[in-house]
Amino acid sequence: MKSHEIFQRMPPPLAAQIFTFVQMEQKPVYKAAIQGLANQRNLRSVFIERKPPVERHPWMQAALGRGVSDALASHVLHAWLVGAHKEMLCDFLDALEIKHEEDGTVEEIPPAPPKEKIAAATSQLLAKYPAQEVAVYLHAFRDMDAAVQWPALDKILAEEPRLKL
Repeated sequence: MKSHEIFQRMPPPLAAQIFTFVQMEQKPVYKAAIQGLANQRNLRSVFIERKPPVERHPWMQAALGRGVSDALASHVLHAWLVGAHKEMLCDFLDALEIKHEEDGTVEEIPPAPPKEKIAAATSQLLAKYPAQEVAVYLHAFRDMDAAVQWPALDKILAEEPRLKL
């Protein structure tokens, strides 16, 4: 699932949570997202910024849900995940014994671990964190590197109802 598809399918309250976090904690990313979305629609960014959040956030979610916005959607998701959910990212990577940076980023994704290991790591996350946030993370993780194939993760994402978006 591509980043823009994640925005298409996520519940609006989660999208609002993401936008609020990015607006407060990752201001340059938020401004860049608004500017990029405004440029796509031939609007001035101030037009979007002046909308109250109850109007702006659904508009941004719809705009980031378009295929043309995939790079922007990926950037916003990455900022939110690394900024707000470092612990979740690190927990998943530690459970899979994947070397990572302190913020939960990975230089190069290794070949797929066994399905049992991925299933155990996923279960750990679901026991500790809200299912919707875990679902967004795992779908975004899956989209990080198209060259790396993890069929077991694909199967888990397809089968586990709590990971549906």
